[in-house]
Amino acid sequence: MPEKDKTYRIFISAAEPSGDAHCADLITTLKQSTYNIEFVGVGGPKMAEAGCQLLETIVGKAAMIYKAFTHILRYYKLIRRITRFLKSTKVDLVIVCDSPAFNFHVAKAAKKAGIKTLFYVAPQLWAWAGWRIRKLRKCCDKLCCILPFEQKWFSEKGIDVTFVGNPLLDELDTNLGRYRKKYTDFEPKNVKIAFMPGSRAAEIDLLWRPMQQIAVRIKRKYPNVAFTAVAVDDQRKEILKTRRVLGFRCEYVVGSVSDIAAAADFAVVASGSATLQVAAVGCPMVIMYQSSRILWHLIGRWLLKTKYLSLVNILAKRELVPEFMPYFSSIEPIVQAIEQLLEDRGRLIRISRELTQLAEPLGRAKASEKVAQIVSQMLD
Repeated sequence: MPEKDKTYRIFISAAEPSGDAHCADLITTLKQSTYNIEFVGVGGPKMAEAGCQLLETIVGKAAMIYKAFTHILRYYKLIRRITRFLKSTKVDLVIVCDSPAFNFHVAKAAKKAGIKTLFYVAPQLWAWAGWRIRKLRKCCDKLCCILPFEQKWFSEKGIDVTFVGNPLLDELDTNLGRYRKKYTDFEPKNVKIAFMPGSRAAEIDLLWRPMQQIAVRIKRKYPNVAFTAVAVDDQRKEILKTRRVLGFRCEYVVGSVSDIAAAADFAVVASGSATLQVAAVGCPMVIMYQSSRILWHLIGRWLLKTKYLSLVNILAKRELVPEFMPYFSSIEPIVQAIEQLLEDRGRLIRISRELTQLAEPLGRAKASEKVAQIVSQMLD
């Protein structure tokens, strides 16, 4: 066990809002231990609030795919700064959370400095870029994965890996069946729909306008429909409000994805981790994602190794919910899919039940507590 009279220093790196939240929860959990730990790193406001000294705030500035090229110089300078810090400062452990395009560089710098490194949230090498497994083996001392099938996949590739549960579901009751929707007296004309355009600026840029256009179309058929738009923070909320499409009205909420989805009848969700939170509370959905049409046809569709692209359908091993990935232009197929689901109460009930069953293995453990135990072992 770590020495109780010693102060340990942990460097933590997170580049996106979800990683910022996961690491903040982990910091809070570790602070409840009997050991003295200092936290320093790069991340976002939640990590800072939890007690991490940030070298730089980078959460909220992450870019997606082709837009990332404009940020290369900035991140190159940051990696150099982190490298100098790890070489010149006594650090007992480095934790990198998600964002492999950035965090592989942080882990490489830690390895060169002779510091143990823990990956919290496995890079999705099973979906694409599997050749990077060699890079992961070189710079990862311990991997904490959050999807059940990942433990076997990475273990077979020679990685020391443990499934820790999904931190997004830590706040929920472990009996997810209680969230299933019964749709008693449900009528499509009174449907409550939640829109979740994502937390990244690039996601909002690409998905928020078509989501609103979908809403306008649905309202033509169901005049009493109620819409809620979910934002990760007040800044994103203001962005959503100022980019309104003519004829679209909704309630804007900063809050828990799970809480909003639990109160809704249906959701339209940007592909990503939020889909698992929506699934955990049994809310039927359609999933959207946008990309550069040129890059998708030239590169993307050849790199991907999975039949389905959304996490929900990957876990289900079939199209449990409609996915439009990537979505390029026409909203017509998405509108049709939503209307067909809303008109089929029996199918909504089945999907709600199967979504909670799918998510149950992810929520049985409290991820931050399991990762904290692993961190304690690594500090020994």
